[in-house]
Amino acid sequence: MKFLSALALLFSIAASSVPHSTLAAPPNVVFIFADDWGWGDLSSHGHPWLKTPHLDRLAREGTDFHQFNVLNPVCSPSRTAAMTGHFPARYTIHQHFATPEQNLERAMPDWLDPKAPTAARFFQQAGYRTAHFGKWHLTSRNIHGAPTPTAYGFDEFDIFNGGAEVPSADLHATPDNAVKFIRANKDRPFFLNVWLHESHLPHVPTKAALEKWKHLDEQQRVYAAVITDGDNAVGRVLDALRDAGVEQNTIVLFSSDNGPESTGTDKGKGKLDAETGESGYGGYYSIGSTGGLRGRKRSLFEGGVRVPFIVRWPGHTPAGATNRTTVFTAVDLLPTLCAAAGIALPANYRGDGENLLAALNGKSIARTRPIFWEWTGKKVDPDWWPRLAVRDGEWKLLLTDDATRVALHRLDGDRTEANDVAKSHPDIVARLTRLAFDWKATLPAQPDPACISAADRAAPPNGRNKAAAPAGQPATKAAPDRAKAFERMDTNHDGVLTLEEYKAGMKDAANLEQRFKNFDQNGDGKLSRGEFVTPAKK
Repeated sequence: MKFLSALALLFSIAASSVPHSTLAAPPNVVFIFADDWGWGDLSSHGHPWLKTPHLDRLAREGTDFHQFNVLNPVCSPSRTAAMTGHFPARYTIHQHFATPEQNLERAMPDWLDPKAPTAARFFQQAGYRTAHFGKWHLTSRNIHGAPTPTAYGFDEFDIFNGGAEVPSADLHATPDNAVKFIRANKDRPFFLNVWLHESHLPHVPTKAALEKWKHLDEQQRVYAAVITDGDNAVGRVLDALRDAGVEQNTIVLFSSDNGPESTGTDKGKGKLDAETGESGYGGYYSIGSTGGLRGRKRSLFEGGVRVPFIVRWPGHTPAGATNRTTVFTAVDLLPTLCAAAGIALPANYRGDGENLLAALNGKSIARTRPIFWEWTGKKVDPDWWPRLAVRDGEWKLLLTDDATRVALHRLDGDRTEANDVAKSHPDIVARLTRLAFDWKATLPAQPDPACISAADRAAPPNGRNKAAAPAGQPATKAAPDRAKAFERMDTNHDGVLTLEEYKAGMKDAANLEQRFKNFDQNGDGKLSRGEFVTPAKK
């Protein structure tokens, strides 16, 4: 009897010495991603008449990060970054996926490479059940042959803005699907994307939400109803986690893919939207708020890329806290969430983000890697002219393709980017300009032919795009001939480039060691022909 008591005591002592994270069940992850939801579109962020009680509750129970950036000011590339942990330009995804003809003109593929690393795949491989409900837009509805979400690591899906062969989900079904999934998987770890339509055009508010705000003027009423529908969707997900008994072991994240849409003149009621297949209210009702930030959707200024980011993780992330200093980005999500779940990243994964798990655990930490943005769309004053941007520490530089126009802002004292200090800091402008162009030099010039719809590109509609390439081939400006450059630099003809060969071949180019590392995707200190010729494939 004494022996059994002693043995029990030893087991008790051993258990108490094991770290809590090794004893606890792995956390579930629910990523709620809104669409065109501005930083100021929350009552907890000070909006004067919008009400978001469920998001306010999430903020009270978690931490509100005030310096979170997405990596493009429109949908598809922003979502690519969140999915892969890579800057979207590495996949030549520069703007939103549209018609095959438009993708061709933009030198874009027709879908995200299914071989790209994704958080969903890493969680799936770790034994999680994975699902994606709501907006997809990592291809377009009118693209034939596009992979379904299962190709990217999702066990279940019901989506809109998917490929031509995928039935389009009801915009308002997203929270219902999420609730059913949570109930069905409450006894096993799960990874769930809930990607809302709100507050993207067309605005399709429910009758109940419109009735709630009937005392407002017409313009405010429609937008308030849209935000209410989105906030209610968040509430239903939070309630489902509570009812299933899993909220204490679930990481919930809320964010938006870019800043708010610009206000237009089109009221648009009854107009069918080509992307969603829905009819609704037009851009006249798009009166979202950036919370005083400069720029809106399609702009590299903060109003286009700084968005809400609230995280709730009971027992880990401080409740009711506001983190105003940690610079968090969409490419940080993959490494951070994998770290939170104890999932080791593959040895050959080379992400652009950082593991900021310490920030989720309540610490204010400084990131160590610069952030890069590229934009190839709308190009007008006052806020849409930048083509490139880079942030390093508190400095953010915006510039045109040829750097003939630049703007420099120190964001810790100028979050609204009102004061351009480029002329008084030429050294910083020069350093950040080099960073931006060295990064751009690592990007592919053409999309991967495997990610192009042969059926749709073979016969451009209405006879346009006469210069289109044969089916399966991108019809874009010719890229630098990397294959010939590789042969020239591979002086011993052994099929790989050493750092010395690369330096000799590039002669006096800047930042060669870092560029070599960027190409070296498996980290073996050598460049294979494939790594050099198609540098963005990881």
